[in-house]
Amino acid sequence: MQARAQRPVLSAAVATVVSLAILIGLGVWQLERLHWKQEMIARIDAAETAPPVALTDRTPPLFTRVRAQGTLRGDHMALYGAEVRGMQMGAQSIQVLDRPGQSSILVMLGWVSTDGGPPRPLSGPADITGYVRLPEPSGWLSAADDLQDRHFYALNPTTIGASLGVADVAPFTLVALGRQTRFDRPQPADALPRPVNNHLQYALTWFGLAASLAGVFGTWAFKAGSR
Repeated sequence: MQARAQRPVLSAAVATVVSLAILIGLGVWQLERLHWKQEMIARIDAAETAPPVALTDRTPPLFTRVRAQGTLRGDHMALYGAEVRGMQMGAQSIQVLDRPGQSSILVMLGWVSTDGGPPRPLSGPADITGYVRLPEPSGWLSAADDLQDRHFYALNPTTIGASLGVADVAPFTLVALGRQTRFDRPQPADALPRPVNNHLQYALTWFGLAASLAGVFGTWAFKAGSR
């Protein structure tokens, strides 16, 4: 009888040990991700205070501040995405920057309101500091691109460039950094993008679940032994 009574406890102990190993392993993995993410954010902070690097036709490393000079084409502009700010619907404004001796690039100048109709494109010489954003294909939940109105929901430089009359465009988009100087101008990004860092909370959650499981098993095993 005693051996039969010990079998459920032994089975539960084995299952608990396996579960604890998994939960603790997940917690340790999240701590490793935490250190990796902290190093990445530190590099971004350093890049934000360093002088911008001249942008060439080659794709620079991610999270690098770059600088491009040229002339903005004022004939057409494209819109990317959809975003509400305040009480206004808007999107990101994209135009072509022609550079002497280099390929043209797409520049995401910033958010513009679309409530009052299509915004006016900018034109003329431009000196833009920003960061590079790689192509982003559309997902199965993404809205379809509106080629007629040049409103896109997939950040594809080739497709957007072709709609703006550029056959050969750089395989990336330059996102402008800065401050809005006029209300009728695009609102550029004000900082380099930073990845979300919730790994400490995740690690504490996994370790907390492991501690709770150990406590529940210990209480159950004590009561089962006393019976």
